Amino acid sequence: MKLACIGIGQVGFALANNLQQKGHDITIAHNNIQSESVLSAQKRNSSFSALSIQEAINTSEVIFLATPFSAAEAILLSLDFAGKTLVDCTNPVGPGISHGLESKISGAEKVQEWAPTAKVVKAYTIYGFENLENPSFPDYHIKPVMLIAGNEATAKEQVETLNTDLGFNTLDTGNLSQALHLEHMTLLWVKMVRVNRHHPNFTWAYLER
Repeated sequence: MKLACIGIGQVGFALANNLQQKGHDITIAHNNIQSESVLSAQKRNSSFSALSIQEAINTSEVIFLATPFSAAEAILLSLDFAGKTLVDCTNPVGPGISHGLESKISGAEKVQEWAPTAKVVKAYTIYGFENLENPSFPDYHIKPVMLIAGNEATAKEQVETLNTDLGFNTLDTGNLSQALHLEHMTLLWVKMVRVNRHHPNFTWAYLER
């Protein structure tokens, strides 16, 4: 699949690098393709190409938004996604690791407002980048689960395909408003790991009887 990544920091690179190794075509979407972040990512994985953000969207099937949430509005408002899938990997985190939108609305719903021509799916936020780099848990006979939310079934199917390639099972939690609860799961993980120093190499699983 042809994939574009807006934001190539720890989360963006972990996703892009893992998916490239699974055979996907990765384009870094950046309006300065000579920026330090782009060149650093290409040094780590020379298979990554780079285009301006709109050009990358035009030539890709699925686009990842992996910037800081605070940067998303300014980036998205000028873009045309032409009905393509935009995977929201951002986290609206406020003071004291609170929800940055005071739990009144999910960050993913704001992303959908700012990118009305996209089909937004929330994913890849309930864990830190460590578990996107390596979601393998060989001591268990079950894969970790990636919870997703979105309004468009076809877009969620694309993300499920990518989850499978990454090594995750998928649990569709419902419409995009459900992303608010996924963002609270993010806060739980962040508080456990980044604040309370729990080791980062753990995930959730979905067991069904």
